[in-house]
Amino acid sequence: MPRIKAAVCHAFGEPFQIEDIELRAPMGEEVEVTLAACAICHSDISYADGIWGGSLPAVYGHEAAGTVTATGPNAKGIALGDRVVVTLIRACGTCPSCSAARPTNCETPYDGDHGPIKTADGGKLHQAMACGGFAEKVVVDSSQVVTFPDGISMEAASLLACGVITGIGAVVNAAKVRPGQDVVVIGAGGVGLNAIQGAAIAGARRIVAVDMEPSKLDVAKDFGATDAILASQDAPWRAAKEAMGRGADAVLVTVGVAPVYNDAPRYLAKGGNIVMVGMPGVGDESVYEAANFAAAGQGMIGSKMGDVVIKRDIPWMVDLYSQGRLKLDELISGRWSLDQINEAIADTRTGAAKRNVIVF
Repeated sequence: MPRIKAAVCHAFGEPFQIEDIELRAPMGEEVEVTLAACAICHSDISYADGIWGGSLPAVYGHEAAGTVTATGPNAKGIALGDRVVVTLIRACGTCPSCSAARPTNCETPYDGDHGPIKTADGGKLHQAMACGGFAEKVVVDSSQVVTFPDGISMEAASLLACGVITGIGAVVNAAKVRPGQDVVVIGAGGVGLNAIQGAAIAGARRIVAVDMEPSKLDVAKDFGATDAILASQDAPWRAAKEAMGRGADAVLVTVGVAPVYNDAPRYLAKGGNIVMVGMPGVGDESVYEAANFAAAGQGMIGSKMGDVVIKRDIPWMVDLYSQGRLKLDELISGRWSLDQINEAIADTRTGAAKRNVIVF
């Protein structure tokens, strides 16, 4: 089989190793994409740290964009030379979730241990999140890719594979924010900034960003936040309610920290909902008084990947970008080579970066 270079994780919490791996040709409805860019998501780091478990050795990376360079015999709607966003959303199209237009919850399992990649000596190599984008090429199911036109860079397009659709989708698809409603976004990182953009696009009246870092709150205002609250102050929910004049219709938690969920209900108005986006580690717990939710008619909604339908929502977001209504280029903090991936991950861990992108 042909060989490509990839960043391989051999042990949780240890640096990736840049090495040659084997990549088989696409079969069935699969496509091969030669990557131009792959952004680093905190989910990649969490997996590489072993927070959610998983199989090793593995190739992570799931926010990618590139050019189609081969197709399987049954691939439809994709042609050689197409510029595509590559996502982790692999959808069978026939299970109950897919049939109900919820492909992010596809119920057909995928075994990444038996995917298209192997180690250089032909051994097992896990294709993490059905993608494995920290590599020069990927072979993925055609359901995972969406074409996009010229006029948007590969680096900017790669962000549409996860962070952007997760944040905006959580607002418009999960929270179903309507014009005039009030929104609190807890966490002004990569996903949080896109939730803020989504709230602005949806016509929210007040958009309150909450974060521990003052510098992030300054950036949040550039992305559409009307108010910024420092999370380290005493009872930040009081300051948020003062800014809004009431509680929030939707509170989006975009950080994967369990204690943050404990206080999220304090920001809510009666009838409001918490949208759970950030994913704490396995076994981490949060505590609530159920009676308070019942008495106030409030709810909690889990949102995976923004509940998007990628072939519907990504073209919409590309069009918003072309109109100047969606910021993508401004989300890129740094561009790094594959050989620099460990340095890029270290920079991402500091929390200062919006999105670091590996450029091939």
